[in-house]
Amino acid sequence: MYITELLILIGIVLFVFFFRNYNGQSLKKFSLNKSSKYYSKFSNFSYSAVKEKAKELGRDFTFKEFLVRVVIIGGAAAVISYLYFYNIVITLIYIAGAICLVPYITYLNYKREYSEFIFEQIQVYTSNVIMEFATTQSFVKALEGVRDSGLLEDPVLSDVNKMIDMAYTNGSIDESLDYMSKLYPYYIVKNMHQLFLQITKEGARNYSDSLENMQLDIDTLVEGVYRDRVDRESFHKKFLLFGIGLYFLVLTVQFLLGRETYIKLVDQLFVRLLIHAVFIINTYFLLKGEKYYNENVGGE
Repeated sequence: MYITELLILIGIVLFVFFFRNYNGQSLKKFSLNKSSKYYSKFSNFSYSAVKEKAKELGRDFTFKEFLVRVVIIGGAAAVISYLYFYNIVITLIYIAGAICLVPYITYLNYKREYSEFIFEQIQVYTSNVIMEFATTQSFVKALEGVRDSGLLEDPVLSDVNKMIDMAYTNGSIDESLDYMSKLYPYYIVKNMHQLFLQITKEGARNYSDSLENMQLDIDTLVEGVYRDRVDRESFHKKFLLFGIGLYFLVLTVQFLLGRETYIKLVDQLFVRLLIHAVFIINTYFLLKGEKYYNENVGGE
């Protein structure tokens, strides 16, 4: 009995679980390919740190905005779970679970804002150090010039101050460069530090062309990052629409079978577990997409 319906539901579970392609390429592949070119995770941030910086930048969420998220996400969970199971208790459980995800999603948004800010600061750091060095011909003096320019903010400003202190304490820039490169592992930072180390160690005289090429690399990277940000936002909207559409696969089966037949089918434990699997797997799929969209930000 209901063998056909069971096969359809099993097929939906397998489709949602194994589906990895969208517009010809997987979400993970798309995100990682883009990220490997322009973005990289550079450190782990606590919720308080990213929220505080977002607040300073005027990009934090108000209580009203947070409440709207709770209502929208909780409401969506209520409608979908009830139409899946027609059970108030199960619906309440899914509502509670959905509301618990709101702080996590908000944290991811804060993390993206914070990492975008850090990248902008690294852009300022690298560009201005190169310009200052062209004038002072001293890496430490270049750092001091950038520090005193008022263009840098914490935490990058504090790290530049530490670099300067380390350089004066050790009498060389080696440890300072290594410290900053590990803290902000962007390739533009590593390449610039490597260039200055080479100039310092080898006493290169004709380095103006190298500095100019380095500046061009930075400009090219920045242009690519901002262009990619627009592409990611566009893809993110399409991904959300697609993910939401997956929830309606079971509703399509319900429409084809009829409500009464579907409710009888859901009363069976095995079928109910399959539908739970559809709901949970699709939610995981959406959360993973949100994580990639918000996390992998920064120039690399």
